[in-house]
Amino acid sequence: MSYRKLGRTSSQRKAMLRDLTTDLLINERIVTTEARAKEVRSTAEKMITLGKRGDLHARRQAAAFVRNEVASVREENDEIVIESALQKLFSDIAPRYAERQGGYTRILKTEPRRGDAAPMVILELV
Repeated sequence: MSYRKLGRTSSQRKAMLRDLTTDLLINERIVTTEARAKEVRSTAEKMITLGKRGDLHARRQAAAFVRNEVASVREENDEIVIESALQKLFSDIAPRYAERQGGYTRILKTEPRRGDAAPMVILELV
């Protein structure tokens, strides 16, 4: 098989990848294990590519994968603006990579996790 099973059933694995991808889009940097980061990288780059396309079909495809979480809350002209992870993907992240042809993420190795010595990495947007 061409993917890592990560010691989970398929539904658990899909849920974990959705959560980590959404967290990466919101925070633009996450700390996780190396195996998880390598899997999340592919899904995150697919979501950013959908964001670069920007049409309605791409937005619906991304909405089917990205969790509906609040990315930021700010005040503009006496109104409270709540931005979701999907809105952040299409309005902030995708235009940033308009000229870039892939390779939107970077993996930086850190020290092993205390307890089980799992190799830990920082996965961030370039």
